[in-house]
Amino acid sequence: MFAEIPLRRKAETYQEKIRKLRDILQGADNIVIGAGAGLSTSAGFVYDGERFEKYFSDFREKYGFHDMYSGGFCPYDTLEEHWAYWSRYIWLNRYRDAPKPVYDELLELVKDRDYFVLTTNVDHCFQKAGFDKKRLFYTQGDYGLFQCSGPCCQETWDNEELICEMMREQKNMQIPSGLVPYCPHCGKPMSMNLRADDTFVQDKGWYEAADRYSRFLETRQGTKTVYLELGVGYNTPGIIKYPFWQMTYRNPKAAYACINYGDMAAPKEIADRSICIDGDIGEVLRLI
Repeated sequence: MFAEIPLRRKAETYQEKIRKLRDILQGADNIVIGAGAGLSTSAGFVYDGERFEKYFSDFREKYGFHDMYSGGFCPYDTLEEHWAYWSRYIWLNRYRDAPKPVYDELLELVKDRDYFVLTTNVDHCFQKAGFDKKRLFYTQGDYGLFQCSGPCCQETWDNEELICEMMREQKNMQIPSGLVPYCPHCGKPMSMNLRADDTFVQDKGWYEAADRYSRFLETRQGTKTVYLELGVGYNTPGIIKYPFWQMTYRNPKAAYACINYGDMAAPKEIADRSICIDGDIGEVLRLI
């Protein structure tokens, strides 16, 4: 299935696509939102440029990387330095509000609707904007959680208090040694609860959210569902993009909508029930 994935190039104008998407959303029984990094980028969470220079120029000078993402993979000299970097990163991208109100605008669009959110983002912007946490599934983790680096257990720990203390106490790209987090069970260093390899911890909350998402899909089969994909690229298409195509294909009443810069496509099998908009997500939401 879906051997050819052409970009949709109908003669519809940008404004016609906006109107069509508005009509489809208004007529939907339910909306499944699939959100990728492009949504947070639209909200101002960029990981390079001026924002990177403001907070990480000292790390750039020492280690030579030029964006926050690359810095997350850097082998720092000490754990004190490692957590100086990560505490800034987490504080900035998890505990600060997004610069632009894109998530708030998305909530206004769906708050009175039957919706569910599946996201690969780990910045917690949905919950900070006021989305119902029972309608959210963060598949790839959360910047706000620690886990054992082993891991020796399938537990996670909230990190806000310690991260904020690391921010207050760090000097010269180092945190005090007494603030380095260690697993309370085995004593190994903590790590971030982010899906980077097979050490990722899927805790009780992760499985509960996965179950709620599965139940939502199961109980809405055959209804007028809109699969609204926002800012999803091809890094992990098997989580959101491909399943959305498949579920649209299996349900003749369903529609697929994709908003993104560049990476917006639909298979020919569902082309007549798809809307692909090449543009800024925040701008499209405001126009809707």
